[in-house]
Amino acid sequence: MGRKRQVAGLQQRYGLWQIDKKIFGQRICESTGTSNFEEAQAYLARRMEEVRQATVYGVRPERLFKVAAIKFLEENQHLASIDRYARVLKTLDPFIGDMPLNSIHMGKLQSYIEHERARGIKIRTINYGLQTVRRITMLAANEWLDENNLTWLLKAPKIKLLPDHDRREPYPLSWDEQEALLEQLPFHLKQMTLFAVNTGCRAAEICELQWNWEVDVPEELGNSVFIVPKGFVKNREERLIVLNKTARQAIEAVRGQHPTYVFSYKQKKLNHMLGDGWKLARQKAGLAHVRVHDLKHTFGRRLRSAGVSFEDRQDLLGHKSGRITTHYSVAELKNLFEAANKVCEQGESYPTLALLKRKSDYLNSYKNAEKKVIPLQPYAHRA
Repeated sequence: MGRKRQVAGLQQRYGLWQIDKKIFGQRICESTGTSNFEEAQAYLARRMEEVRQATVYGVRPERLFKVAAIKFLEENQHLASIDRYARVLKTLDPFIGDMPLNSIHMGKLQSYIEHERARGIKIRTINYGLQTVRRITMLAANEWLDENNLTWLLKAPKIKLLPDHDRREPYPLSWDEQEALLEQLPFHLKQMTLFAVNTGCRAAEICELQWNWEVDVPEELGNSVFIVPKGFVKNREERLIVLNKTARQAIEAVRGQHPTYVFSYKQKKLNHMLGDGWKLARQKAGLAHVRVHDLKHTFGRRLRSAGVSFEDRQDLLGHKSGRITTHYSVAELKNLFEAANKVCEQGESYPTLALLKRKSDYLNSYKNAEKKVIPLQPYAHRA
């Protein structure tokens, strides 16, 4: 039997070599990630040199983008958009995941941009990826500190967003368009659409809406409202949903169909509204360009046309305002119910001429955008 291997600061536990050592007064406790003694020795030597360089010379250790991405995801589990961040970081990983943070710049992101454009991905989605990279590098340069009290990055790179030539403008529905769409929708989507266009709720809020979020209010106000917990709201504030007469009818039409969720299909929870049923219905109605989110824009536009104040529109649409939007007096609630009921039926205040001009302009731009290819040359030279 040979002499037992032993190096100060290295101990074998559960088959892997672990570091437990003081280096320049700083205690390092971590796994080497290997069961091979020589590899563990090399890892320890590298960590000792990193600590020495950081302590004596202020040199930051090299960290990969994927390490920063994991840290970002772990710290932001509370965000409503965390799943979207996870998806975009998964898309970015093959391009910059194994790249050191200090080597990332606009030029290194060109392969990601070109790959996504070749797949037909919208500029807005690509920019979301670029914004995510920018946010992580800014955190690494300004907030994240290591054990030597050094930021992960000395300076964040300049990440420039692409001009959004294919950005899709909101498309509020006219009353006739709304009726045409409703006629083509199956029952469950029809009720969800009526609810959306009369409350301004996002599709995710509607799919998650639960019966135990319903709260009784005085009968003269409409019997009940819904309060969506902040964990299910994009801006992470509790969301008050005021039900006008039409939204109330949509709720009563589905009451009792599912024990937990307000809207369901064949007694199963729905994860989204934009499915085959919605796509087929909008195609038959001649509204192939209309998105689910346009229902929220429709509600907002109608409130404004009906003369509803900016503050009331904020509350009804669930926008972040700084006010405690679930603490209302009876008089304040009554005001919101009255405002919401102003858009139950078609009124004469809707700007028909402006709508016709908007529709004509939009359809032309929509057709042109489908043929347009955005050149990448202006970014190709950036390194």
